Amino acid sequence: MDDERIVELYWQRDESAIEHSKAKYGAYCLSIALRILQNKEDASECENDTYLKAWNTIPPKKPSPLSSYLGMITRGLSLDRLRKRSARKRTDSVCISLCELEDCIPAQMSIAEETEAKELARLISDFLRNLPEHECNIFLNRYWHFLSIREIAEKYSFTQSKVKMTLLRTRKKLSAHLEKEGIFV
Repeated sequence: MDDERIVELYWQRDESAIEHSKAKYGAYCLSIALRILQNKEDASECENDTYLKAWNTIPPKKPSPLSSYLGMITRGLSLDRLRKRSARKRTDSVCISLCELEDCIPAQMSIAEETEAKELARLISDFLRNLPEHECNIFLNRYWHFLSIREIAEKYSFTQSKVKMTLLRTRKKLSAHLEKEGIFV
């Protein structure tokens, strides 16, 4: 079934929308959750929570493409679960990759700064669009898909040193770009 029809089922409050979402995107959502959580039971719970959140947010949203929307929900739920699970110990590979970005992105934002957070997201997206393709791919694989340095190196037939250096230089470029745009880190 195509995405438009599945979204239409959500809008009609037809519970089969969840079944169709799971059939079409279950493996995709589960793989995102597993990559982040590295625990099958937690990942399965996040996958199921994804469909509940989709049910509660469609309508009013009309996501297109549905895969990206479900992936975004799964990623957010998985990161929330990871934060709760690793509040005392911060050694997970996902936490390590997120910590690498802390020097580029401002610390916690207050509620009054939510608009600025949207602007920050826009600036980062613009920055990524202007990167050479291989730099953007490496950056996204590390900080969005949470692949390890080794996995990225294997995926693109690079050395691990090249991946590390590319990430370091890209983080520096991002930091400079944000500073130039008035976002101080």
